[in-house]
Amino acid sequence: MPGESSIASRIEADDRLFSLVLALIATEHGLLKTEILSTVRGYAERYDARPGRNANLERQFERDKEQLRELGIPLETLESPDHAGDNQLLRYRIRKGRYELPESVRFTPDEIGLLGLAAEVWREASLSEDSQRALTKLRALGIEPREPVIGYAPRLRVRDGAFDPLRQALDRHQTVRFRYLRPGSEAPRERTVDPHALVLHEGRWHLHGHDRDLDAPRTFLLSRITGPVASVSNSTFDPPQPGVQDRVLAELEALRLANAADLELIAGSDAEVRLGRRAVERDGRVIRLHYTDEVVFADELASYGPEVRVIAPDSLRARVRDRLAAVVAAHRDEAR
Repeated sequence: MPGESSIASRIEADDRLFSLVLALIATEHGLLKTEILSTVRGYAERYDARPGRNANLERQFERDKEQLRELGIPLETLESPDHAGDNQLLRYRIRKGRYELPESVRFTPDEIGLLGLAAEVWREASLSEDSQRALTKLRALGIEPREPVIGYAPRLRVRDGAFDPLRQALDRHQTVRFRYLRPGSEAPRERTVDPHALVLHEGRWHLHGHDRDLDAPRTFLLSRITGPVASVSNSTFDPPQPGVQDRVLAELEALRLANAADLELIAGSDAEVRLGRRAVERDGRVIRLHYTDEVVFADELASYGPEVRVIAPDSLRARVRDRLAAVVAAHRDEAR
């Protein structure tokens, strides 16, 4: 039948990812790329020991690494202490302690059955590709959805509309074009970008890539992409250096830690419950927390209305005040 070959290739990909996770969890010191390609099921069957004969297999491994990280699996890259910068001697591993199921998380057999049923229904729906990713993670965590075992399902996230076309372009090393609305701008501007990584930080998806117009690396918030993402015909690029995803996440985390806000919260309010969980310091009703994007954070704080007052910094307080004033003005106009 026409669909049988595609189903077989999908199952093969699932098994390969599953085998890769098991191999990387089982090693304490990490595995070299050549060790992975020559021994792990899904790669080893196609591995050629002759030099220069595994380019396609290596590209497959790079895509698989990104897919595992997208699933939330903590894949680590380790440099050789004696040969820093030598990509051929990079080792890969998944630290078991960072990936094990927390002792406090348990589901009943009935709950596991419902998770498995949902996964099976999802498999048949239009989101079948995402279903396969979820099922791969379930299996890697020790769950076989058809069996009543204790396990842990990945959380489902609502993604930005730009995510899927960007992920496909990333897999194909395809240049894309989209319209992007920068904070403070009145109209979006067209950007032409070589996508290098999609990363999730503070619950929001970011695209990191090379901006061809600026000839410089840039990181974009997916929620600020307006309209469709289009591939640029006959325009591809070489894959980025390994570890780009980790580097971008480290840069975003450094930016988050560099920004701190002092907020006064109304006791017992929704703001106190939600923002209080993220506090790094607390003094009575005043908390301090970090944030990455001032514009996004101002939108969040304004949504709490009078439940939160920004003490510092001044720029954040001004942004929140402007948003609240705009809400008041809009309601005033409606009342006329």
